[in-house]
Amino acid sequence: MIIGDNGVLIPMPAEALIAVAAPGSGSGFWAGGPSAVAADGGFYLAYRLRRPVGSGRGYAIGIAFARDGVHFGDPIAVITSGELDTESLERPELVQLPDGSWRLYLSCATTGTRHWRVEVTDAAHPSQFDVRSRDVVLAGDPRKRAVKDPVIQFHGGQWHMWATIHPLADPHETDQMTTEYATSPDGLDWTWQGTAISGRPGEWDSRGTRVTAVRLGTGGEGGAGGEGGTRRVTAYYDGRATAAENYEERTGIALGADPAALLATSSPGDGPAVSSPYSTGGLRYLDLVDLPDGRTRLYYEMAQPDGSHALVTELRD
Repeated sequence: MIIGDNGVLIPMPAEALIAVAAPGSGSGFWAGGPSAVAADGGFYLAYRLRRPVGSGRGYAIGIAFARDGVHFGDPIAVITSGELDTESLERPELVQLPDGSWRLYLSCATTGTRHWRVEVTDAAHPSQFDVRSRDVVLAGDPRKRAVKDPVIQFHGGQWHMWATIHPLADPHETDQMTTEYATSPDGLDWTWQGTAISGRPGEWDSRGTRVTAVRLGTGGEGGAGGEGGTRRVTAYYDGRATAAENYEERTGIALGADPAALLATSSPGDGPAVSSPYSTGGLRYLDLVDLPDGRTRLYYEMAQPDGSHALVTELRD
């Protein structure tokens, strides 16, 4: 297993296998934004499919199942942008609730604006989501801020969320992003606790930071009170330095003793922890699933040689 200087698992793009291929060739055709859960003897994977701007943008969310975590085949459910009254969809968040049922959080662009909101729907099984029954759980503010791409965990008797925030007051700055942290007793009614991470002036992540995966209180990596350990949160995040790098973010790592206060691990002048070896270098929306046998399966969206993005996976010892 390859780990960084801080003892954190680092993706190895050369070892990755394609789990969901891009829906077309060339820039703007993307499969990615994964959210994965290990259950029922395999892996459920929710993901976003996108076409170029002007050809549909984020047009569908797929949900698929694979026993090996790689060969997903046809989705067991597809939710389209037309069903949700949205101009575009981004990364979903698939969560298994404590009672064994399922919840799906959906990032929806408000048509004709730069605003994003998050809607939610519950079901007994990932194949049974009915978006005719859904609620807005994170409304944002159409004039001030967009909210999207939540990362959600149930831990220590409460729900934790890291959500991406885009400022809307200046129409030329709406690509900027920070990640804010919130808590909830039920995963529906959220209380904001503060900005978990934001861009660092002059660095590779200066334009924006979007948390995509978190290990919260898990011992050696991100553990609280573990042997010799002082940190309890390990987070993976997407970052970019310029507006031109929008859609081609790369992956960094942040640590912290407080889920509302994460610090990037890269030193001043250093680059991201990992990027794609192809095309524009985009490697983003990393998610990970820790397995009972001690291995970890990683999923992430990675730029391909033709400029498209594929959803890829690695299994690490």
